[in-house]
Amino acid sequence: MTAAESPESPSSPPSQASVFRHRGFLYYWLARLLVSFATQIISVAVGWQVYDLTRNPLDLGLVGLVQFLPSLLLVLVTGAVADRHNRRAIMAICLALEAAICAGLIVFTWSRSAEVWPVFALLAVFGVARAFMGPASQSLVPNLVPQKELSTAIAWNSSSWQIATITGPVAGGLLYGLSEYAAYGAALTLLATGAVLVGLMPKPVQLRSEQARSLATLFAGFRYVWSEKVVLGAISLDLFAVLLGGAMALLPVYARDILDAGPWGLGLLRAAPGFGALIVAAWLTRNTIRDHAGLIMFIFVAGFGFFTMVFGASTTVWLSVLALALAGACDMISVYVRETLIQLWTPDDVRGRVNAVNMVFIGASNELGEFRAGISAFLFGAVPAVVFGGAGTIAVALLWAMWFPQLRQVRRLDRGR
Repeated sequence: MTAAESPESPSSPPSQASVFRHRGFLYYWLARLLVSFATQIISVAVGWQVYDLTRNPLDLGLVGLVQFLPSLLLVLVTGAVADRHNRRAIMAICLALEAAICAGLIVFTWSRSAEVWPVFALLAVFGVARAFMGPASQSLVPNLVPQKELSTAIAWNSSSWQIATITGPVAGGLLYGLSEYAAYGAALTLLATGAVLVGLMPKPVQLRSEQARSLATLFAGFRYVWSEKVVLGAISLDLFAVLLGGAMALLPVYARDILDAGPWGLGLLRAAPGFGALIVAAWLTRNTIRDHAGLIMFIFVAGFGFFTMVFGASTTVWLSVLALALAGACDMISVYVRETLIQLWTPDDVRGRVNAVNMVFIGASNELGEFRAGISAFLFGAVPAVVFGGAGTIAVALLWAMWFPQLRQVRRLDRGR
């Protein structure tokens, strides 16, 4: 099967039915929903626990850094593994490992240790599991649905993350308010259930790489990204826009010291971007972007930066929540366009390696962005770190629109090159 062929029979008539009629995608989507929910709970619990132990915003940045480094260090391996081996099996194994790490966080909490390094060690192993699961899970989606339904599947896929982003942080804050064990115990259960669902998925058809193992094949993902300027522009835009504009790591500082909102308020702040994004994702599942996709993406990246600045300057809870919700809505548009382009423009036999590169860039923008935010807040204060970061995102959108005209001129999302 080539990258352009559908998982269905070529004789299958076009259908407007839900992508959930594909059983593999249904199980995949449910697993992603549960796992994303668990990840949000862990993020809230770890952030609050670490800040309680040290009261140092720099440590909040380190939480992101230790999770990102494995993706960077293993990038040549993780993508090749996803292209050569069963992507479904890789997902299941990684989820089982993440569940074990969550159990380790429960043990650490039970020990009542005042040292924070065991948390960083556990998160580093968690980062290894994510490093392998990311390329495998991202590359799996095109194997589960026909190409003509891929943009819809990506919208639904994003919606699962956004649902978890809304409800997970609130649940995490409430559960952590009850007990650290309640938060980590719930996350452990969700991760284990996700691993089971992935194991129940029918084995999808996958075009595996037949290239001999060599340094050249390991670097194939980087070569492809560099040669395809649309893919390079899309991936690097995410890197620099979120690297500068990311503010999630500093939400415990805002909740505790600026807005005086407590753990429940932290959960509300973390949920706000997902709420805005979910509304947009729900619209995208029924209404694809039909024209000027590249230009629209740049406009909404700049919008993400603007509303990040509004949040950074706000001192009231309601304005902060609204600004984060609008930033999340803008980010959803850019993510939808970017991820659809990357999947449609990448052949299946190299998709794992390309997605490994993409995951490194995403990790750099998120986890390394959190580290950037932590360092900036430590040196200059939380408010300047967020406000100037949002301004930097607007600048990146303008520069990339000029430097990558091929990306700006992309119009349709229902077909590849």
